[in-house]
Amino acid sequence: MTANKEYRKDDHKTLLARTKGVLRRFNLSTRKSLGQHFLIDREILEKVASAAELTTNDIVIEVGPGLGVLTKELAKRAGLVIAVELDDRLAAILKQDLAAAKNVAVINEDILRVDPAALIKRQKLSFPALEDKPAGYKVVANLPYYITSAVLRYFLEASLKPRLMVVMVQKEVAEAIVAKPGSMSLLSVGVQFYGEPEIVSYVPADSFYPAPKVDSAILTINIYPQPPVVVDDIDDFFGLVRAGFCAPRKQLVNTLAQGLGLSKPEVLSLLDRANIIYKRRAETLSIEEWQRLWQIFRGKQYADGSGAG
Repeated sequence: MTANKEYRKDDHKTLLARTKGVLRRFNLSTRKSLGQHFLIDREILEKVASAAELTTNDIVIEVGPGLGVLTKELAKRAGLVIAVELDDRLAAILKQDLAAAKNVAVINEDILRVDPAALIKRQKLSFPALEDKPAGYKVVANLPYYITSAVLRYFLEASLKPRLMVVMVQKEVAEAIVAKPGSMSLLSVGVQFYGEPEIVSYVPADSFYPAPKVDSAILTINIYPQPPVVVDDIDDFFGLVRAGFCAPRKQLVNTLAQGLGLSKPEVLSLLDRANIIYKRRAETLSIEEWQRLWQIFRGKQYADGSGAG
């Protein structure tokens, strides 16, 4: 075994022992219902923090800080870390443990019920040094697998979107998000409409305590200032995309007919006008093709009053 591997193994044991010690001291156990898996790998921790490319001008919203191992690393680099923790027991520990940190705010709330713009505005009042900082922010999160899609969608659709997201998600989910036409899904279209995703590194299951049953990945999403295609009714656009993926193994003509409640001849005509072969499957379409197809279907809506949503 190399010296680096020996060092990683020793450091791994140190963080694991520290994590178990905190849980014992406060008589806590992990909540499976919240998908709690605490990061105990310093190498991965540093990769996540580095991927966020933080400066003292940055405001970070950290989702699910847990015991605060990553929070402390982010606080060394960012101007303000807003750590949003759902578990009231962990939030109380974090507030106590991070009381001396001058640039960390611990919020005991459900991130899916907190408006990012309002959250940042509220915290700026408590941190006067940030009053003149831009309203932009970054998101860093070790996401519980069961809320990954919901959290991504929440931030990507927010009125004030982050400039960058760095999230740890299940390996297979990360690979689905970065997929290219031929392997697309509703999730990959939904993310790539708003930003450019990239897998930074894979994370073995033993980097967490307790270890999940699957490996993870560090995923970055650089948010576009504007989507790469022009869509003036995003809900309607994704209504069409959802219809296309309602039975992804079927040909597009069948899924759209089923999802939109149209006849096959109607769908065939619209696909032909969009220059998309009817035998293709939804997974093969690029975002540009979805936009072109939506424009054709939208024209039909205006013509006969039908809807795609």
